[in-house]
Amino acid sequence: MTAAPTTRERIVDAAVAMTTEAGWSGVTMGSLAERVGVSRQTVYNEVGSKTGLAEAVILRELTRFLAVVSTAFDQHPDDLVGAIRAATYGVLELAEDNHLLHAVVSATHGADTELLPLLTTHSHSLLAVAKQVVTDRVTPYDLGLDGPHLDIAIDVVVRVVLSHVMQPTGPPAETADGIAWLAGRALRG
Repeated sequence: MTAAPTTRERIVDAAVAMTTEAGWSGVTMGSLAERVGVSRQTVYNEVGSKTGLAEAVILRELTRFLAVVSTAFDQHPDDLVGAIRAATYGVLELAEDNHLLHAVVSATHGADTELLPLLTTHSHSLLAVAKQVVTDRVTPYDLGLDGPHLDIAIDVVVRVVLSHVMQPTGPPAETADGIAWLAGRALRG
């Protein structure tokens, strides 16, 4: 039995739904409060400002994507390249069907006003979290790389995957194969 979603989770879920339906510009604290069945003050108390709400929405999606990464590494404890391939494939598959991501990236319905920069030009915290998760998952493998070189290799791999999330150039399986090949070379020193 799963726990009932918190008020904050319900607010973020509603914001995601509203963004995919009508765009980020259509999400107001008042309409969000009405949809969730709480007061506007409750919305402000839970997420702060609309910028805080935008960050919460992006963080929720990032958490979903990073869960896919963790699962892939759990399934390939002795095969780094296999883990990276599975993680990349899973992330690209999730991105392919992610309505929020499509709304933000395509800038439909004015979705780009606050959300797109959080994925692109102001993505420092997103990148830091993603790189830390990948670093934590890659470190147990025997790599033969010192810390600075490992940091560079992980940064490149994470950025390449995110680039394909934002602008795919081929089918997820094909892209995952290519990124796994590249990562295998980079992470083996």
